[in-house]
Amino acid sequence: MTPKPRSTIALALAAIALMAGCATEEPVGETAAPVKDDPAARLARYATVDLTAPTGALTEKERQMIPLLMQAAQEMDALFWEQAYGDKGPLLSGIADSNLRRIVEINYGPWDRLEGNAEVMDGAGKKADGANLYPKDMTKEEFEAACAKAPDKGEALKNLYTIVRRDEAGGLIAVPYSKAFSERLGRASDLLKQAAALAEDPGLRRYLELRATALVTDDYRASDVAWMDMKDNTIDVVIGPIETYEDQLFGYKASFTGYVLVKDKEWSSRLARYASFLPSLQEGLPVPAAYKSERPGADADLNAYDVVYYAGDCNAGSKTIAINLPNDETVQLEKGTRRLQLKNAMKAKFDQILRPIAQILIDAKQRQHVTFDAFFANTMFHEVSHGLGIKNTITGKGTVRQALKEQTSALEEAKADVLGLYMITALHDRGELGDADLKDNYVTFVASIFRSIRFGATSAHGRANLMAFNFLREGGAFKEDEATGAYTVDFDKMKQSLNALAEKILKFQGDGDYEGVTAFMTAMNAIDDQLGYNLADVSAARIPVDVVFRQGPELLGM
Repeated sequence: MTPKPRSTIALALAAIALMAGCATEEPVGETAAPVKDDPAARLARYATVDLTAPTGALTEKERQMIPLLMQAAQEMDALFWEQAYGDKGPLLSGIADSNLRRIVEINYGPWDRLEGNAEVMDGAGKKADGANLYPKDMTKEEFEAACAKAPDKGEALKNLYTIVRRDEAGGLIAVPYSKAFSERLGRASDLLKQAAALAEDPGLRRYLELRATALVTDDYRASDVAWMDMKDNTIDVVIGPIETYEDQLFGYKASFTGYVLVKDKEWSSRLARYASFLPSLQEGLPVPAAYKSERPGADADLNAYDVVYYAGDCNAGSKTIAINLPNDETVQLEKGTRRLQLKNAMKAKFDQILRPIAQILIDAKQRQHVTFDAFFANTMFHEVSHGLGIKNTITGKGTVRQALKEQTSALEEAKADVLGLYMITALHDRGELGDADLKDNYVTFVASIFRSIRFGATSAHGRANLMAFNFLREGGAFKEDEATGAYTVDFDKMKQSLNALAEKILKFQGDGDYEGVTAFMTAMNAIDDQLGYNLADVSAARIPVDVVFRQGPELLGM
């Protein structure tokens, strides 16, 4: 590699530090005060975007619903603060610097999610892997021993919808979310009922009613099924405890999140046909038959939305641009999943981040292949691909999520990345993608790897993309020009490497091979000098890492 100037090497070292892991320790918000470094520089890594959507076609009742749904989402935001940190009041009130306060708000605590949860304030302590979902002094061994002794073998302690605390004797107990957070969940439930009373679409009304009940009972399956059954609604809301990213100790606990969305019916009509290909694509996966024996639900659908409100988990650090739900394996196998492409947020990231990265790290001869249509398609098929593969191990170790524990999320995101491109390639070869150029998808994917790696070691997407980068580079899928630092994709080797990585991931999941996955992710989650230089070049160009939103009913004229 061509030697780099000293200033660039320093930036590269900073990029490498970005991915460093953190040891566990409970936050000490009340005593955290001095700033560790320049908060204005941290804040500059985010581009601010207005969340708006066309609302002219909305009915009057739909316009009345949106503020109610936003208020319900705000309750999820407060609940996620509790799960991620604890009481935010003393923390935020003690911060005089407005830039630092904003950084803490963006990250739901005094740790930078884009830098491996690095402390942004002296005295904050290192963030616990289990966030505020488990006692601060609890060890993995203590938890596993408590599970082994419990009459239910730890089912309650491991449950998605319980928080773990200590009883009066110091033992571990599971407290249902509906009990631990009853006040806020009750308010959110009431707001959903008010919105349901305004809903003109019967499917949306039924979902809102069932979701309102789920928030106060911890039983989400009926509302998940109702959400899958909705077809004609214009307004949508994803709300409740959804993903397990925040639990980096075990990956057991779901975090509260909230999106309010407006469907783009024109774009959605373009996407509807692709879900029907899932069963045949499952059969063609590059693995032995046992690893693709499950049949994806045929009731899955694809839709494009403009998101008008983010709250809680989805709003923390790097922002979600697509949704694939529900996560309940039983509902997935019965009904499939819904894939929601968040078009306005996606376009903001493409314009503000991905295109500028491509100008630096993609060779000029291939730069024309970085397009928004390819980025949209790659993201869409990523979400579709969550429905492929296997949800239950073939080795008797339970679900993949149970067997792979905290490794589940990153490996699943990597699976969706590579199987998304597998789907695009297969459909292209069948002539189902019209005149789309497959090279656009491959080159745009490589450019987007650099975008996602910058999310850091605490992001499942960041870890997934770093692993994919290292594996695909070893396979010759792309190579760097030492003089310019820009990458060129080898399209034949890219296809071969993607199939090899897909096979490895699907076998890890089917086998429930926790030790194998852990060793593989450790080996592949390293930033070497070459990648460090690449990330330094992007940082030196002051390209944002992600976006933050101005949002609320006033931006929609409500």
